[in-house]
Amino acid sequence: MSSWRRCIPVLFLLLASAGFAPPARAAEAAHHVVSIAQARTLPPGTVVTVDGVATTPSGAFESSFFDKGFGLQERSAGIYVSVAVDLGIAPRTRVRVTGTLRDSSGLLILVVDDPAAVVHGNGPAVRPRPLATGAVGENSEGQLVRVVAKITQAPAPDLPYGFKFSVDDGSGELTIFVNTQTGIDLTGLAAGETVGVTGFSSQFDTHYEIDPRFAADITSCHR
Repeated sequence: MSSWRRCIPVLFLLLASAGFAPPARAAEAAHHVVSIAQARTLPPGTVVTVDGVATTPSGAFESSFFDKGFGLQERSAGIYVSVAVDLGIAPRTRVRVTGTLRDSSGLLILVVDDPAAVVHGNGPAVRPRPLATGAVGENSEGQLVRVVAKITQAPAPDLPYGFKFSVDDGSGELTIFVNTQTGIDLTGLAAGETVGVTGFSSQFDTHYEIDPRFAADITSCHR
């Protein structure tokens, strides 16, 4: 494992934390909201404004992303919003945000240009998309998903980032990555046990993973 789990666009985060935003580009983007699905088709470096509902709390994945970001979803598309400061975002928060699309170790993220310009209010609950373990990939990236599968590799530390284990329902092995900030206790989970896992569909380098948000996102199942 590299000394940095992800390569974060540090310059943009520093500018954001200083309250700097490229005015012309941000203002132009703010006049035209695009769907998250459309934003995901655009090249890195593009400034976009998107609207959606948060699926993860602010900073839940800080040990991986080194920020206070959160997952944002609209219909069948989602994206990780990278922001340097804690905006107090919780699941079900409706958010409109302008930022710059960037690649973070294979994961498309939206880096916020001006945290003060993020608009948020109350939104509906987002139901996780049920998937086979082998179907978690590029098409589900950024979404809230759920799998039910057997543990093939017991939880192991990947500190200081968190802990990880693997599951497989017969369609392909999948990594479950538990970030330090979630405080999820994996004690008692063992290979061979069937579990249900809900979380953010993510990517790190060449492999896909699910990042749970809360203890309730990992449940023991009997099938």
